[in-house]
Amino acid sequence: MKRRVLSLLSLTAVLTLALNSCTIDVNDGLGDGTPVTPGTTESVLSGSGTLSGTITKDILIKKGNYTLDGIVKITNNATITIEAGATFNVSTTKTSGLVVLQDGKINAVGTASEPIVFTTATKTPGDWGGITLYGSAPIKAINGNTQALSEDGNNVYYGGSDANSNSGTMKFVRVEYAGKKIGDGTSETNSMTFYAVGAGTTLENLVTYKGTDDGYEFFGGTVSAKNIISYGNYDDSFDWQDAWSGQNNTNWYAFQTGVGNFGMEIEASSNIDNVAPKISNITLIRDANTNPEVANSPEISAIQFKKQGTGIFSNVYISGYKNIGTQKAYSVLIQDAPTETSQVNTNKVSVAPMTYLNSDNPGVWGYAFTPNGGKVFTNTSTVTKVSLTPGAWATVDGVNLLAGLQ
Repeated sequence: MKRRVLSLLSLTAVLTLALNSCTIDVNDGLGDGTPVTPGTTESVLSGSGTLSGTITKDILIKKGNYTLDGIVKITNNATITIEAGATFNVSTTKTSGLVVLQDGKINAVGTASEPIVFTTATKTPGDWGGITLYGSAPIKAINGNTQALSEDGNNVYYGGSDANSNSGTMKFVRVEYAGKKIGDGTSETNSMTFYAVGAGTTLENLVTYKGTDDGYEFFGGTVSAKNIISYGNYDDSFDWQDAWSGQNNTNWYAFQTGVGNFGMEIEASSNIDNVAPKISNITLIRDANTNPEVANSPEISAIQFKKQGTGIFSNVYISGYKNIGTQKAYSVLIQDAPTETSQVNTNKVSVAPMTYLNSDNPGVWGYAFTPNGGKVFTNTSTVTKVSLTPGAWATVDGVNLLAGLQ
């Protein structure tokens, strides 16, 4: 080990920097493109302060109340560690979000009684960009490409070769009012987005609440998620593409209310050869008077498969999916004949056992074409709703997000 002797003056300067919050503006990919010098905030935030800029050194954020200001990027092999009970009030006067790049890591571990919360003062869906993780796991994008350019405004290429890559740990983390529009306004970020995230990453007990795009979206990768809630998100509750293949998923719960499209939207970017992800214990509930984002849209079914999308789902409980106008709602909707031929009929799409209650068109899958032998099913009485741990992590403004499971 090398030892260095600091002068008294140098030591004083170091201590001064450690005790004062220093923020660095960063190019979020949406502005004028002016280059900036990467920097870091102080190494410890001890109960209050502002998190901003590009984090290039390990940083610890202790329990307390903070501001997240602008696009915060974790890079240069740095880890952001967030303690239970930390709450971030996200700035809405600019594009804000938390982005963990391929060479960064997150260690955000809350508890059921003291979750880690990201919210906004205005409490308006679409206030900010949510949390985005980039990993180094394999993907299969359009045309089987092993890399693709992100669509979140950060213009980052994602996709790698390490199926077990580790982007860190998130437990008992809640994201509220995310899904900010980007670029020309025709695209949005999700509440939580996972680009090529690997199986070494831990995602457990997460909540996405009233975002304007998807609750969770996986772009390839191999990561799995357990005990996750998607509540009141405007687009799809759960979404994936680029041949995401997580194998150890369980206890997924979506409650669609007010505005909502599909409960689950599933595709594999038209790649026939993909590994079907596996999810046990899924509950999808659509509240009465929930409408799609676009009037008379067909995006009102519980689970949609398209573009060679696959999935092996077991113990699936679905309730509340009703026809709207001329559009029909189904438990499962297959959008194209190639997906039926290559995936459904080869058993890479399975939704069973399942029960489908308080919904229209029971007992049959839906097809947006003439099927080659449509699927039928019988409700299985042994299928029950997902069971999740109650607590502050699943409560927003006095509303118990788990009430639909009771």
